Amino acid sequence: MLSRRAFLASSAAASIWPQIGSAETVFDPTPQEVRIKKEFAPGQILVLPRSYYLYYVTEPRRARRYGVGVGRAGLEFTGTAVIQAKKEWPTWRPTDEMIERDPRSYARFVDNKYIQPGGTDNPLGARALYLFQNGIDTYFRIHGTNQPQTIGHSVSNGCIRMTNEHIVDLYERVPLGTVVTVL
Repeated sequence: MLSRRAFLASSAAASIWPQIGSAETVFDPTPQEVRIKKEFAPGQILVLPRSYYLYYVTEPRRARRYGVGVGRAGLEFTGTAVIQAKKEWPTWRPTDEMIERDPRSYARFVDNKYIQPGGTDNPLGARALYLFQNGIDTYFRIHGTNQPQTIGHSVSNGCIRMTNEHIVDLYERVPLGTVVTVL
C-alpha cells in the first residue's frame, strides 16, 4: 500500500523529473544526451537517486545523463550544494561516523590520522567533486569508484559514485561553482 508521504514525494518528484520517452525504461548507465524539463538551467547538475541518474544540463531542455550509485537508505544526501573543490586522484579518509558505523571495515583508520593516497585502490576513484553548502564542506562527493558494479545501486555511505571513465568526463565539463541538486 502506498503511504500518503510516499505518494506526495513521488508526485513532487514527477513534477520536476526529466522527460523520458516511456514510463518503463531499463537502467542504462552509459552517458547519453536526453531531454529535460525547462526548469533546469544550463550548467546545473541534477541527481535523481531513485532512478540512479545524474543529469548535467548542457542547454535549455537538454542534458547529458550518467548512471550513478548512491547512498544507502538513511545515508543519502538531498538538497542543493555547490561544487567548491575538484581533485584528480583524490586522497581519502572515511568520516568518523563511517568508522563508528563499521569499525571492522575501516580498521586501518581507527585511532590514527591515516589518509589513503589517491590511486586505483582508492574508493574515490579517478576524480572527485566536493559538495559545499554555504561555504561549509558537506563531506558528500560526486566521485569515481573502484567498484563499478555498484553503479545503479544504493550502497555507498552517501556519496554519488560514477565509473572512473564517466567522472573524468563530467570533471572536465563542470567548473567550480556548479550548482548540484539532489532530490
